[in-house]
Amino acid sequence: MQFGAVQASLPPELEQTRAELSRALRDLNGAVDDLREISRGIHPTLLAAGGLPPAIKALARRSPVPVEVDLRNCPRMPPVVEVAAYHVVSEALTNAARHAHASVVHVQAATRDAALHLSIRDDGVGGADPHLGTGLTALQDRVEALGGHLTITSPVGGGTLLSASIPTTSATCAHKSDSGSAATVG
Repeated sequence: MQFGAVQASLPPELEQTRAELSRALRDLNGAVDDLREISRGIHPTLLAAGGLPPAIKALARRSPVPVEVDLRNCPRMPPVVEVAAYHVVSEALTNAARHAHASVVHVQAATRDAALHLSIRDDGVGGADPHLGTGLTALQDRVEALGGHLTITSPVGGGTLLSASIPTTSATCAHKSDSGSAATVG
């Protein structure tokens, strides 16, 4: 963004400098997009070590938008379920900070009926459209690949709600714990 501001402030007689800066910005944005794509597949260490509650709380602490977290019934689950849930929350928080102009985000996670149920709601401007970018579409694909479903409700002016339900299997949930809690982070 700073490079863009510098580019816009260049006087007209520095057109060649403006063009070079434009190419550098395009390359930089491409590199950032590549890095984001790579990082989406990385398994967070905190998630592997402690499970979903501490990983979500860490995401909430890093969020520039205050986050209220409710993880009352969130035991250890199969790693593939925890990773998918982590990415849903991460993308939702990123979108709330970047696009929604939200003042608060509410994250809830609970297991019931052999599924993890996630709800991420912000009070932002709404209007999220999965067809306009790859982030929400990738999340939907990730959740559906596990037999779950993701719904996005985002009326213009009414905030955004992401709801996900991801099946868990009791046979693979060997590390049951009652480590849930409710807190406001941010």
